[in-house]
Amino acid sequence: MDSLSIRHMVIFNLKYPKGSKEADKFLQDGKSILTSIPVVQNFEVFRQVSVKNDYEYGFSMDFAGEADYEAYNEHPLHVQFVQERWNTEVERFLEIDFKL
Repeated sequence: MDSLSIRHMVIFNLKYPKGSKEADKFLQDGKSILTSIPVVQNFEVFRQVSVKNDYEYGFSMDFAGEADYEAYNEHPLHVQFVQERWNTEVERFLEIDFKL
């Protein structure tokens, strides 16, 4: 397996108005839930300010390698967050994964 670390990023729009209480709760809950997964490193939440991009929010996190990235994808908290929150509250998204 490759020993390079992975930066996983996702930019997205929510079904809620930008800056709403519902949007803030989603961002806070996402950070709280996803950072409780042991393999997640350097988790950050972003709010878009550029007029060149129409996505409103972003999450970024690092993994030590592919094994940790796969463990994250299969972790019950991640699976539950995707099923219960992401799939119901996110309007559209773009996912990007880089090897560092």
